[in-house]
Amino acid sequence: MTPSNNGDAAPASRSGLSRFVARRLPIVRWIRGGDAASRRADVIAGLTVAAMLVPQGMAYAALAGMPPVTGLYASTVPLVVYALLGTSGQLAIGPVAIVSLLTASTLAPLAGGDPGTYVALAGVLAALVGAVQLTLGLMRAGRLTALLSHPVISGFTSAAAIVIATSQLDKLFGIDIGDPESWVERITAIVTGLSATNVATLVVGVLAIAGLVLGRRLGSNVPAPLIVVVLATAAVPLFGLDQAGVAVLGEVPGGFPTPRLPMAPLETIVTLLPGAAIIALLSYLEGISVARAIAAKTRDRVDPDQELIASGAANLAASVVQAFPVAGGFSRTAVNHSAGARTPLASIVTAAGVLLALLVLAPLFTTLPNVVLAAVVLVAVAKLVDVREAVHAWRVESTDGVSLTVTFLATLLLGVEVGIGIGVAVSLVLSLWRVGIPRVAVAASRPGELRLEVEGELLPATGTRLLDDIERQLNAPDQSPVDALVLDLSGVPSADLSGVQALAVIDDACRGAGVRLRLAGLREGVRAPLERAHLLERFIGRIEPARLPAEDDEPVRPSHAIVR
Repeated sequence: MTPSNNGDAAPASRSGLSRFVARRLPIVRWIRGGDAASRRADVIAGLTVAAMLVPQGMAYAALAGMPPVTGLYASTVPLVVYALLGTSGQLAIGPVAIVSLLTASTLAPLAGGDPGTYVALAGVLAALVGAVQLTLGLMRAGRLTALLSHPVISGFTSAAAIVIATSQLDKLFGIDIGDPESWVERITAIVTGLSATNVATLVVGVLAIAGLVLGRRLGSNVPAPLIVVVLATAAVPLFGLDQAGVAVLGEVPGGFPTPRLPMAPLETIVTLLPGAAIIALLSYLEGISVARAIAAKTRDRVDPDQELIASGAANLAASVVQAFPVAGGFSRTAVNHSAGARTPLASIVTAAGVLLALLVLAPLFTTLPNVVLAAVVLVAVAKLVDVREAVHAWRVESTDGVSLTVTFLATLLLGVEVGIGIGVAVSLVLSLWRVGIPRVAVAASRPGELRLEVEGELLPATGTRLLDDIERQLNAPDQSPVDALVLDLSGVPSADLSGVQALAVIDDACRGAGVRLRLAGLREGVRAPLERAHLLERFIGRIEPARLPAEDDEPVRPSHAIVR
């Protein structure tokens, strides 16, 4: 009898299931690899981040146009969901400044000033963000985020930080400027309204900023934001600041909201989708970049596609608890790491700490001054304006500098959604333009011969530029008579139809000038389209392999070199 293989199939099946669970639920791996020391470190780090997240969550909720308490909702269940699915042991998910700004700019035109509609739309937006991220993750499409180049992100982030800071200045001065539509109009309204500054509000705001900055210098072990919030909340009734015109939060509901699925008409979903796609990409990029930076130090492996799934699931959870889109935050992740977090257990502890504050402390925040939340936002976004990166981009590559500058100005002057769209478009156009510029250099050659080494793809713009360079070289005043031109294409991996047709045009131009053209180092990516275009036969007898310069080759004068 033939022995049965069922006994071998069962362990193999269990092994495959185990690998699937370990991949889709990374927390299983974290738990198995943890010990008592790492769990103690996670608890300490989680509580440290919770102390930071309570005031930040409320501040970013206000920035998003949401009731401050929803920032605490967004800092509970989404953190637990990410902890189950995320591959970073230190990434701190929750409300972040840039995403909150994008949320406000996406929802404000649709809510019509109705707070209930606004909150409902925020839930729908979070669900759409989660759905986009989850879909991209399941499609293993993490590479699509490369459409947002680093210069574009840097320019957008710096401009958005300025927009966010500007949006808090009226609260800092205690003035009413209405609802200006653009950044320029807001700046104008603030300057015009400075004469009505409420001195008490300004003093509270300046003291809050000073306390936050001092606390940051003292290190992550000091929960400066929470201390500032508690002291300011106690100071209002103690000194009667509300009677002096200092605006306060008012009633803050305690407890946890009843989970519910967000609902909206189809036309509303379609209207929200572009904004949701932008938030999905930017929030993921913010999270994955900081997660990779920390992973480089801890030598952990971050899976980009699984991070998309985890971030998407966290945003879906945010939508169910009546919150708004969330992402991994730079500052909180840095604090989480420096406080000793080793596994996602730290995020679960953070969520528990925020939930405790929500259940116990939320009603006590009734007298929290609004200006203190503005101070939390101002201090948090101040470091996002990166002048050094802009200077660096211009020095390294001018096209990167152009992308960064255009994105910065467009975001500042035209709005955040338009700004990021223009930035992506400009970056793609400049990338295509750079690809279309051949890198050409004059190589050592024999007397009467001009040898040009070409690098890059043979595309439509490449062919035109290459022909211009050849004509310039042949007609250079210091160029000795040339009867042969060798194009060394060993640095050209491929060509399209326009590219190979450009070679024929160059051949015709050389014949008209009495110069014999030869091709060297022809690679398959160029040879094949030449053959398909029926142009290869015209170069028969004029194709040679690439060669190294011989010792007796005449040296090339430096004035001949072209570098693109």
